[in-house]
Amino acid sequence: MMPAHKSHRIGGRIVKSHEAHETIEETLEGHRNKRIAILIAILAALLAVAEMGGGNAKQDALNANINASNLWSFFQAKTIRQTVLRTAAETMELEAADLSPPRAEAFKKRIDAWKATVARYDSEPDTQEGRKELMARAKEAEATRDRALAADHVFEIGSASLQLGIVLASAAVITGALWLAFAAMGLGAVGAVCVALGWFAPTMMQF
Repeated sequence: MMPAHKSHRIGGRIVKSHEAHETIEETLEGHRNKRIAILIAILAALLAVAEMGGGNAKQDALNANINASNLWSFFQAKTIRQTVLRTAAETMELEAADLSPPRAEAFKKRIDAWKATVARYDSEPDTQEGRKELMARAKEAEATRDRALAADHVFEIGSASLQLGIVLASAAVITGALWLAFAAMGLGAVGAVCVALGWFAPTMMQF
């Protein structure tokens, strides 16, 4: 004797119990897949932000490094000129001691002009091109470069986490293994934190 199947009304139609069970499972699976699809979309959006941030950080680091290199080259050129003029002034001072007063006065004027130039090479606040100002600007450019490099490193970690999260979430859709979806969420959280740190506090993750 065949077992009797109970009937249920689902969606306005009568179905048997095993059919109802299958319909419920399909519905639950559909809802689960929709949630995972939303998770994948969120991870993909965060990945796009991380990739954009990493690209910007690389460009900023390159520009800051070039700027720092140029400033240090300018600083070295100023130092060489300053040293040459200082040496020339000291040499002329020794020679002026044995000269006649009119000639010694001409030497003194030239020496004073060179000393003024030496002082201007050392510090020139108006143009920010004295040695002291150039050193400060070069160090500031180096700090900008280091921050950009740190941001690029953090964005790379975030990108890797988000890419792996997308892979695991996609696998969760195929296999139905919920632990893969939870692992994807965890990696997504790590990626989101890295993206936030990359934009606002990249040096916090320096090793």
